[in-house]
Amino acid sequence: MLQSMTGFGKSAYNSELGEITIEIKSLNSKNLDISFNIHPFFRSIENELRSFLSSVFFRGKIEFKISLSTEESFAKINKNIIKEYINELNSVVKADEIELLKIAVKLPDTFSKQNLEISPSDKKQLINKIEKASEEVIDFRKKEGEVLEIDLLNQLLVIKNNLEEVILLAPKRIESIKNRLRKSFKDLEIEFNTDRFEQELIYYLEKYDINEEIVRLESHLDFFKKEITSDEAQKGKKLGFISQEIGREINTIGSKANYSTIQVHVVEMKNSLEKIKEQLLNVL
Repeated sequence: MLQSMTGFGKSAYNSELGEITIEIKSLNSKNLDISFNIHPFFRSIENELRSFLSSVFFRGKIEFKISLSTEESFAKINKNIIKEYINELNSVVKADEIELLKIAVKLPDTFSKQNLEISPSDKKQLINKIEKASEEVIDFRKKEGEVLEIDLLNQLLVIKNNLEEVILLAPKRIESIKNRLRKSFKDLEIEFNTDRFEQELIYYLEKYDINEEIVRLESHLDFFKKEITSDEAQKGKKLGFISQEIGREINTIGSKANYSTIQVHVVEMKNSLEKIKEQLLNVL
């Protein structure tokens, strides 16, 4: 089964720190590229989180985000500093303590951030939620992969059907080339050795024979279909390589055919192959 590199997963839960939300977005990329956008509180375990994500996602651009809805648990009141501010202000002007408090809390160093560390239980819960979000991404990828697989097989069938038409036309092409060459020599109105002409004709036709390309193309198409339906987890790059080989044989058939009716089918095969290559950019 194919997997797309496009996916999205999300999970959220309430903790003593506040509501924690995890979001994972996956896009297509040649290699694994993980970008982090996480709350500073979780920076201490970033390496662990990166290692975990690397073990789950083998390819694609992964955008990983952890947000915390409130920071109240991180705020610490510096009571002594506030009291000193109130005393200083009171020595300048006599005023209600509540009014002085309003002024004092706006002055520097009245609040500080606590250097909290994530507890083992909190980390375990966080990892569980990240696993859940990751599973959603993978499920999303599999559903997208099913759509990709159907489209790829359809385009592959178009190439195969056009190739069958080329096979049927190949004998007519040979006969057409023979007749055209014979007519050209007759039009020249010169004498020539018939046996030598036939030998040269055979050499010419062998040079432009497309049977080998047809056989190889059939083999590549069968191999491509087999790989699509295999159980291999990562096959986007391999399918990309096979598609290049398919393109090489189609191009050679087109350049050697020298027959307009076959060229029509070559164009159709090239068109379907381009669609396949575009889709493969998003296959894991």
